[in-house]
Amino acid sequence: MKGAHRMKPNRFKQHMAEENFSVGHMISEFGTRGQAKMLEIADIDFVIIDREHTGSTSADIADLVAWFKATDIAPFVRIPQIQYHFIARTLDVGALGLMVPNVKTGDEARAIVDAAKYAPMGDRGVSLGAAHSDYGKVDPRAFMDYANENTTVICQIESREGVENLNDIAGVAGVDVLWVGHFDLSQSMGIPGQFDNPKFLDALKRVIDTARKNSLGIGIQPGSLDQAREWMEMGFNVISYSADHSVYINAMKQAVAGVRNLF
Repeated sequence: MKGAHRMKPNRFKQHMAEENFSVGHMISEFGTRGQAKMLEIADIDFVIIDREHTGSTSADIADLVAWFKATDIAPFVRIPQIQYHFIARTLDVGALGLMVPNVKTGDEARAIVDAAKYAPMGDRGVSLGAAHSDYGKVDPRAFMDYANENTTVICQIESREGVENLNDIAGVAGVDVLWVGHFDLSQSMGIPGQFDNPKFLDALKRVIDTARKNSLGIGIQPGSLDQAREWMEMGFNVISYSADHSVYINAMKQAVAGVRNLF
């Protein structure tokens, strides 16, 4: 869009529009300057930079987002909780999307969209010519309209209350993805880690059905290819393959065991 060209295109949204599927990865532990180019070689569509369960600061997030802007990967950030300053400031440093933990109600989803989108979609404060537009001059209206379309909002469903209010959450204009936080959801249901429990599988089905009815993406983070296959066969189409530390640990365990077996 003329006047909005300085905002990085969102590869996640492009792949969802073209293929109805997208694959990414969570950055949890490492967050080094080289990680962006490494993951570019892996050919992923998006990353989720975790700030809920890590010690990452606002400056760390800004650095990581800037490094990912040197690739075509879409940088998303999982914020700690639903607060305006977490949402707007994260987008102002150039993130193309937000993952918000434990969204329980339609009102919470509306508050997220209000903070993430410019008027008339929301109530995000306007600061132009900064990191999110590569410090260049933009046409305000064109940029804000493009930003509204280009910014991804992911609501994590991690509680029984969230499952009960799925229709209200999914019905908020501006929400793009319903994402199951599988450990937290199973814990909320009193069956922590029991991902084959019929009650948990029923909750997954409810999320999938609701997302499909509202033409939303359906996200989850498997820790293995077998788990990915199972959940994709159920209908999940937004897949974050594991977190950086888990991939590293599993690869090293397998490699070191293999080396020891050579003796």
